[in-house]
Amino acid sequence: MRKQLIDRYGRVARDLRVSLTDKCNLRCQYCMPADGLHWIPKPEILTDDEVKHLLNLAVDRLGINQIRFTGGEPLLRPGLTSIIADMAERHPTVEMSLTTNAIGLDKTAPALVEAGLKRINVSLDTVDRDTFTKLARRDRLQDTLTGIHAAAEAGLDPVKINTVLMPDINDAEAPDLLRFALHHGYELRFIEQMPLDADGIWKRDTMITAADILNRLQQEFDLTPATEPRGSAPAEKWLVNGGPATVGIIGTVTRPFCGDCDRTRLTADGQIRNCLFAQGETDLRDALRAGHTDDELADIWAQAMWGKAAGAGIDDPSFLKPARPMSAIGG
Repeated sequence: MRKQLIDRYGRVARDLRVSLTDKCNLRCQYCMPADGLHWIPKPEILTDDEVKHLLNLAVDRLGINQIRFTGGEPLLRPGLTSIIADMAERHPTVEMSLTTNAIGLDKTAPALVEAGLKRINVSLDTVDRDTFTKLARRDRLQDTLTGIHAAAEAGLDPVKINTVLMPDINDAEAPDLLRFALHHGYELRFIEQMPLDADGIWKRDTMITAADILNRLQQEFDLTPATEPRGSAPAEKWLVNGGPATVGIIGTVTRPFCGDCDRTRLTADGQIRNCLFAQGETDLRDALRAGHTDDELADIWAQAMWGKAAGAGIDDPSFLKPARPMSAIGG
């Protein structure tokens, strides 16, 4: 029986974010501690077959039509290409995309495209090697740049760049990053730093806001609001110097867009999260392993989404961040 992932406020989730691993080969300050985290034990991670099962369930029975693979770093998941290929074969109209740091993408991009991947988002917070090393705690800027260019050459279109600006680290680099994106034909989106870092360094009073980002860009570029409706997309878009190129700004903290949210989330260990900032989760993995039918699994998922709050409350000073950091939830 086909259902919808609808909540009490009438929002329908059609976009599934799937975390394939909590591991990563970088240690970005806004995400992980310098020494990493205690990884989720392997027996608790969904197997490739379990991931495929739940993805097909989401599409066949729950109306999902977009899937984004995240992590941690999803390129570290050995079965990534197989998972994408299985979905493309069974559901060729479902749009699949990937969020990655692009390290190693020069070796895997052609195979991912052949498997059925359509779009890619790459986290890139600076084009300066020293700043990259300071922020990511790894000297891997060239590896990331090589991966980004390989993605474009392999036919992934558009290539989107996600950037988080942090005070006193890379907050002065917004114009340089936009010039880089314009030069190569990539789509740049700035994202406000969110309170999901494992070290707890985020501070509301020092974060770089969407208004700050816009102000810094306008000092060097002519930006006019894009006329196309945003819909459920989180980014507010601006035409750069009259267009057609655009830049996006995602104000998750200061300009929340909860009322238009159409996302549901599946963690690497099989937990359903109805919001990135939810305080609770619903265990789908154990139900799957216990032999529940697909109808029963769909009911569990639908019930989890029905309980979604009206908003994340992230713009409220009393906001409490989730127990899991971003790397364990999935972007």
